[in-house]
Parts: sequence; C-alpha cells; structure tokens
Amino acid sequence: MRIVITECDHDSFEAEHLITDPVGAELVLTQSFTADDLVANAAGADGLLVQYAKITAEIMDALPRLRAIGRYGVGVDSVDIAAATARGIAVCNVPDYGTESVSDHAIGMALAAARGIPRLDRGIRAGSFDLAAVRPLYQTRGRVFGVIGLGLIGTATAHKAAGLGFEVIGFDTAAEPGAATFHGFTSVSLDELLERSQVVSLHTPLTEVTRGMIGADQLARMRTDAILVNTSRGGVVDGVALVEALRTGSIRGAAIDVHETEPLSAGDPLTEFDSVVLTPHLAWYTEESYDELKRRTVANIVDVCAGRAPRNIVNPEVLGTPGRNSGCAPLAG
Repeated sequence: MRIVITECDHDSFEAEHLITDPVGAELVLTQSFTADDLVANAAGADGLLVQYAKITAEIMDALPRLRAIGRYGVGVDSVDIAAATARGIAVCNVPDYGTESVSDHAIGMALAAARGIPRLDRGIRAGSFDLAAVRPLYQTRGRVFGVIGLGLIGTATAHKAAGLGFEVIGFDTAAEPGAATFHGFTSVSLDELLERSQVVSLHTPLTEVTRGMIGADQLARMRTDAILVNTSRGGVVDGVALVEALRTGSIRGAAIDVHETEPLSAGDPLTEFDSVVLTPHLAWYTEESYDELKRRTVANIVDVCAGRAPRNIVNPEVLGTPGRNSGCAPLAG
C-alpha cells in the first residue's frame, strides 16, 4: 500500500506514521506544486493525502492504481468529485474535526472586531491612549448574532454566542424559516438574518450554490453596525463587494480567516482597513484538532485501500461497486 502526501506544510508526520506503520503501508511526503510534478511523484500511489493541491480527472487518469483521495480538512472543492466517482475512486475528508477550534476562533474574531481590540492595540503601541477610534462600543447581551450554516461548527458557534448573551438566529438551507430548528435556535430567512444581525458569522461549505452567496446585494441588506465573520471558505463572500461595503461604511467591519486567494497578498485591499481583523486560515488549528485531523485523514485512506469502509467518505456510492474500489465493503445501512 503506497500513500503519497502531495504537498503539505505540517511540521511533523508522526501522527500519520502511527496509522500507516503498523499496517506496513509506505508513506511518502512530496512537495508537488504542479500537476506534472504530482503525477511524477505519486506514481504507483494507492492513496493521496492532499492539503491544497487540485486533483483533476487528468491526474486521476495518470495514476491508474489510485483508489482513494483524502483531504486534510472539511472542504473538498479542490477535488473533482464527479471525475473521482466516475472512476470508482473514494474521496474522503474529516467533516467533524475542529468543531471546538473553529467555533472558538469565530467567537474570538467577532469580539475582537466588535470591540475594536486590534485597532486599540495598534493605537496604544503608537502612543495613543484613547478610545475615540472605536466608539461606539456595545455589550453582547441583547445584540443579535446571526449564524449562516447550522452544521456542527455553526451550531457550536451559536451555542457559544448564546452563552455570551447574544440573541442567536440562524439560516440554513435545510431549515424552514420561522421555526425553531432542532439545534434550538430560531431559523429565519437569509434576508431577515442579514437585516437583523449585528454579527453575521459564516459556516457554510463552498459549493456552486454558496459561491458568492454574500455579495453586494446581501451586504447592502446588512446593518451599518454589523460585523461580518468568515471562518468557512473565502469564495462564499464576494471579495470586491466586501471591500466596497467597508469603504462606503455600509457595514462596520469584518473578521476574515479564509480568503478567495491564499496566501493573502501584502497589498490586498482588506489590509487597508482598521475595521478588519485578518488571520491566515488558522481557525481550524489547535494541538487537539491538528492531531485529530492528521490521524483521521490517513486512517480513511488506509481503510479504503484495505477494502474497508472508511469513517468518512464524500462519495460512498463507489464502495462495493464496479471500479477501482469494487472489493471494498459498502457502508452499513
């Protein structure tokens, strides 16, 4: 069993080896930043572990032994799912890791932006001992915190916001507006959420439906004292429209961990605003979530390549059907 890490910036792979070594699997680290390099370095691979690389149909065809693709993370928009499914290749992710870490970060960014903490910190270092730059400030109790996407992370964020005294409302495509969802929070329409919330926190995956879902029209519906928090995917927000909303003052500020293009360039317009808090796509990271992500990503690949159903798979229809994983046990139920 040969498992190739296409590219990765992690500082250790001990967690992966704890899974691969006992079963005799070969784990190979490469730093493949072009499709040609990836194909050459992954020759003979049964499984790929992917951080950022785009895995296309052409790459799959060039790796005839490939049975499984595992992504370090939740989102799999960098993998051509349809092409993988057509070829019987399993695509795996870790959809439920980092729930506490990301929700902690979302709350932290929301409070930092709402209280103007980064701006105050910069001011005091520059010799200013004044709150004028961040007035007016408000307590959390009684303010409205809107959560878009009531999955595991969105729900965890909602509970933490409620614990701080926010009134929490949510929008999810799977929930009927006007009803209390099974998570315990009132579901509203997207328009109502945008119009009422002082904090709008995004927790939706990037799909063709959600790409650009927060654009100029949606930003225009938001309150002028609202903070937009994004710890989901950069493509969910129209970056040009966000910059314009900040420039015109139609929203108060933003707290952004994920970006349409990563890494964020030094001259990106978002860096011009004191009302914006920026972090480098690290909401997922704590030591606990880091270890869990690494172990579970490779465990999914080992399971598929050993003919077992993995814990997490995006396209379970490939298991036990004609194709590269015809010998793999289908998911129970």
